[in-house]
Amino acid sequence: MDFLHTILGEDIQSGLLIILNLIVIESLLSVDNAAVLATMVMDLPKNQRDKALKYGIIGAYVFRGICLFLAAWLVKIWWLKPLGGLYLLYLAFDYFRKKNSKNKDEEEEVDKSKSWIYKSTVGLIGNFWATVALVEVMDLAFSIDNVFAAVAFTDHIWLIYIGVFIGILAMRFVAQAFVKLMEKFTFLETVAFIVIGVLGIKLTSSLFTHLNPESPVSHAIEGEKTDLFVSVFTVAIFILPVLSSLLFNFPKKHKSDIVISQDAEDVLDKS
Repeated sequence: MDFLHTILGEDIQSGLLIILNLIVIESLLSVDNAAVLATMVMDLPKNQRDKALKYGIIGAYVFRGICLFLAAWLVKIWWLKPLGGLYLLYLAFDYFRKKNSKNKDEEEEVDKSKSWIYKSTVGLIGNFWATVALVEVMDLAFSIDNVFAAVAFTDHIWLIYIGVFIGILAMRFVAQAFVKLMEKFTFLETVAFIVIGVLGIKLTSSLFTHLNPESPVSHAIEGEKTDLFVSVFTVAIFILPVLSSLLFNFPKKHKSDIVISQDAEDVLDKS
């Protein structure tokens, strides 16, 4: 029992709930990572495309592994939490902006030509290696997201380690099932980014709690009840719509025809 308390914290049930949340969120981030990798290599010839994807997948594992070892150090840098929160908020905002855009299909493509890294390297090392360089930078960004998402749920270092490790496993196993689930219940993609936005707000609020640690608002934000609410909300917002869809066909479930889902699945198949 002492071992479980060491790993899961004082409240074992709360710790298990956090792990369930982390599985969902890390799977989403892994799917998002795979989708970005797929779109970034699409302009390469077929043989180079597969090779670039392999480098990208290797990079994803390597950077997530590095973040696993650096997690304890990263969480001590207080300003990384609000910075990570702002980035998660940007991801959520960007998703809904694209979703409401009339040119949604065009918006979802990653335009490498606008990237400073790509423009700076393509003339020196060619299109293939410039693409690989950009892919690795994206891998690093997603790996840091991996840590931020875990920190949004808990400050308990062992649970953060578990969250980062789940992110590594998700790239290989869990995310593929998550892709299929999102293809069947297409509304889950929107739900997922609502959760990303909530986590972004929670992380960003750490700026206020750092500057006003004795404020009643800070105590409320950092309190166990708030953490429990976020954990329960994350699980409920995924499970309840799925149950409602299965029982009452609302929200409606249908097979997704979004190409990016297939691209992401192909990337995960190669991992």
